Amino acid sequence: MLEKVLPNAMLKAKPNLESRIRTLKRDWAIVYNMLSGKDNSGFGWDEHRQLVIAEDVVWNSYISVRIIKTYGPLALK
Repeated sequence: MLEKVLPNAMLKAKPNLESRIRTLKRDWAIVYNMLSGKDNSGFGWDEHRQLVIAEDVVWNSYISVRIIKTYGPLALK
């Protein structure tokens, strides 16, 4: 389908979709761990904005024991 819509883009649908699915699964696992994981109290969910919320002290404590680059795209200040 991508070849019909964008014939010169040289995109293949299957690899791009698989990559996107892997990214979504990884991001979902991070958010799920924040909300439901052990020792992660202090995180909540903002229903209106559809994102994880936490006080700065909770967030800083969380990322201090994890690789910060993993959470970079998900860290909104």
